[in-house]
Amino acid sequence: MKPLVYKKAKRKRITAKHALTMHLTKGDTVQVISGDDKGKRGTVIKAHPKTGKVTIEGVNIVKKHKRATQTAEGGIIEFAAPIPAAKAMLIDPKSGEPTRIRRRRDADGTVERIAVKSGMPIPRSR
Repeated sequence: MKPLVYKKAKRKRITAKHALTMHLTKGDTVQVISGDDKGKRGTVIKAHPKTGKVTIEGVNIVKKHKRATQTAEGGIIEFAAPIPAAKAMLIDPKSGEPTRIRRRRDADGTVERIAVKSGMPIPRSR
């Protein structure tokens, strides 16, 4: 009689997510719509398309305890941590209120962001 052999199940490897299409880019003025920092406004410092998050100036400030090295001084450092891009809304250039965006393709093929509330184009700041 053959002995029973229990085989281990193969583990699934986690593959890297593909970059998401984001409605926010670096330099945009946004307002936080939910969470602890609701209502705060700031500019996007960095966009993280792979994780779908953005870092906004003055929003989600966290503290990090840094050990001193030969080159850098130690202490408690405060910096802005990323938040989900869905929690931030672009500011309408005409009214100054948060708005959703629509995309429109021009005749030359470039994609333009349009504010839903006013219909004004939102320029990409680069």
